[in-house]
Amino acid sequence: MADAVEVGAGQAAEITHWRNAVVVAYAVSGIAFATWVSRLPAIRDGLDLTPGSVGLLLLCMTLGSFLSVSASGLIVLRFGSRQTIRIGSIMVGAGLVLAGLGTSVLVNPLAVAAGLAVIGLGTASWNTASNVEGAAVERAVRRHIMPRLHGAFSLGTVAGAATGAWAAGAAVPVFWHFAGVGLLVAGSVATAAAWFRADITPVEARRTFQASGPDTFEDPSTGPIPLVRTDRPEAPLDSKRQIAQAWRDRRTLLLGVLVLGLALAEGAAGDWVALALADGHGQSDAAGAAGYGLFVTFMNIGRFAGTVVLDRFGRVPVMRWCAALAVLGLGLFVFAPVPWVAYVALAIWGLGASLGFPVGMSAAADDPVKAAARVSVVSTIGYGAFLCGPPLLGLLAEHIGILHSLLAVMVMLVVSFLLSPVARKLG
Repeated sequence: MADAVEVGAGQAAEITHWRNAVVVAYAVSGIAFATWVSRLPAIRDGLDLTPGSVGLLLLCMTLGSFLSVSASGLIVLRFGSRQTIRIGSIMVGAGLVLAGLGTSVLVNPLAVAAGLAVIGLGTASWNTASNVEGAAVERAVRRHIMPRLHGAFSLGTVAGAATGAWAAGAAVPVFWHFAGVGLLVAGSVATAAAWFRADITPVEARRTFQASGPDTFEDPSTGPIPLVRTDRPEAPLDSKRQIAQAWRDRRTLLLGVLVLGLALAEGAAGDWVALALADGHGQSDAAGAAGYGLFVTFMNIGRFAGTVVLDRFGRVPVMRWCAALAVLGLGLFVFAPVPWVAYVALAIWGLGASLGFPVGMSAAADDPVKAAARVSVVSTIGYGAFLCGPPLLGLLAEHIGILHSLLAVMVMLVVSFLLSPVARKLG
């Protein structure tokens, strides 16, 4: 009996290391994202770019991200989540170095564009693989942790933005800033990946806690995500078949649409809240930035509190409340009669948008055998909305104004509310 408990304790510790390693992967991804975003003004000034030229640079990153996320299912199925995350982090680190080199040393917009494209290519597959790995950890610990994993990404963006602000204030050249972060990204994730287990070894025991008595251990009801082995010649064919089947699966597509509305609500806030406060509600640029900070703060609160709420009430009621809160917050923001109401609305909007993406990833991974393919499909739809939706809102804003263009997001949020039942756990 003592030997069994000792083995079980070792396995529980392994799962803890696994979970912590996945947290690192999410947090470092956030740091990498915020690093290049925070130094965009320095890139613009260093290359003497117009706003239109900056938009073209960002388009390179967006195209790289969308190409990568579209192929991420095949990539993860072919190489496994551990290798995909490692390669993705190395690509992001190299892209940061190239973008910094193009800004401070070569002073060449094409080099910066290539660096941002490489960052986009590496980030999207890395994030999809992290969702696969996170879903496997979630099954291993038998509780909802995906919202906190996405919260780790958000905290990473805060750390990256703070470091970027310090680097800008201290006049640190973009190259040295990006090179340092690039090495951190590649080194930390490559080290953490040694603990990833989704496609390496099965979870042979899980910890269960009892009201009294010692900890006990039991066999899991589900194992890891079984990925296609790369040493078999039919592996690429199997990967393509799984992806094609996932795109034809009704529940997976509906989950994608559910995530689409809430991802669009998050992406639209990131791109348009500060401008909407300034142009639509007459606030200063600083107040507009503070408004976005308020949104992000409450989104983080929702993600870290979401695990407890999901464990208690389940996915479907929580998704309904999230969509409803997002609709309420967005409606109040658009039609706020006085500015302080708009700030209250941002807090409600942030809470509502907080759990759509993480819960969608968990729901897509309910079937371990098909998790990688289905997560890639839901990620593609969600990231597509996150990346492409805000620019389309900009085109709409040209005709009806920034505030009223946000009403298009409310339509998709109503659809997400109606689709909440598809998040119900399988089995």
